[in-house]
Amino acid sequence: MKDFAILFSKEINEYDFGEGHPFHGRRGEDFLNFFKEKVKIDFPVLKAKKAKDDDLLLICEKEYIQFTRKYFEAKSRGEDFDGKFFIYHSVDNLPIGKPGKIEEAARYIIGQAKLAADLVMEGKFKKVISIGGGLHHAKRNFGEGFCIYNDVAFCAKYLIKKYNLKRILILDTDAHAGNGTLEYFYDDPKVLFIDIHQDPRTLYPGTGFIEEKGSGKGEGLKINIPLPPFSGDFSYKMVFEEIIEPLVEEFKPQIIIRNGGSDPHFSDPLTNLNLTIEGFKIMGEKIRKLTQICNGREIDLIASGYNLEVLKFCWTVLLSQILGLNIEIKEFLPLHSIKEPLNEVKLLIQKIKQEFKDYWKCFK
Repeated sequence: MKDFAILFSKEINEYDFGEGHPFHGRRGEDFLNFFKEKVKIDFPVLKAKKAKDDDLLLICEKEYIQFTRKYFEAKSRGEDFDGKFFIYHSVDNLPIGKPGKIEEAARYIIGQAKLAADLVMEGKFKKVISIGGGLHHAKRNFGEGFCIYNDVAFCAKYLIKKYNLKRILILDTDAHAGNGTLEYFYDDPKVLFIDIHQDPRTLYPGTGFIEEKGSGKGEGLKINIPLPPFSGDFSYKMVFEEIIEPLVEEFKPQIIIRNGGSDPHFSDPLTNLNLTIEGFKIMGEKIRKLTQICNGREIDLIASGYNLEVLKFCWTVLLSQILGLNIEIKEFLPLHSIKEPLNEVKLLIQKIKQEFKDYWKCFK
């Protein structure tokens, strides 16, 4: 079994909402070129097949798929389409000017999630990275937050359907709460969903509170960790050691699906967290340790981050640590002199333990 593969194709560059929109398509290829330069080892870069409607129906309603395809195909040609957009999508998915072939690119991203699952479960690679993945805001019949098809949800549902997995960990480290993913699995006992993000009172999408802990057989398996603004490296370290590591050790997942990019970095224009390059290194080390519980099996879906100057550095540090590669990258931007709210984070940790002590032995 080889250690890792990266999934990417030129078609992913088309996931671009237009000039002036925060989500640009060039991020993936820019990162890959930088990563190759820094890693200095050969590794496979594989192209997935484009997802078909039958694949998308695992996570979406037929009417949503049909509208989304027709709308974004028309916009990529510079044409107008009918006015039903806001029935199926929020304003943040509205393209600016002439966007890329967004819907087609999204199908390749779903195809990558499918291929990643097959490659890991068939024992061909321990870890697979899907560049462009992690579109965690999309829901069954509504797209939002720059996301139109949720590859995180697809990946988990596909693993359950094809490989009959009973214990999947989805670890969402994006600065924004993964509201779409949470909705898909809210009552599902097969998925432990852990989401570390900025306090939703201060950031889109306004969900992801501790009290959103699942329902029915899924109750107690959905853990939101809403960090106060300006939480940084030490806050993340505490949360991993006090909350995430004990939970994962007790749950014993068969595989880990992680999503999230560089937007917790202190320079990101859309968020107010305080992570440094060193913080991404710590997070990557912690995640690699967690993968040992499931024999190293991890699928990594990575797309987010809105300061393109630092994105490739953060992604490279995070992924290199997850993969166990020794790459030296230093912080190159002036550090903020903002005091980290450690007391607030400690209180948050205690509140989570109290809220979930009846569900988990590790918190009793």
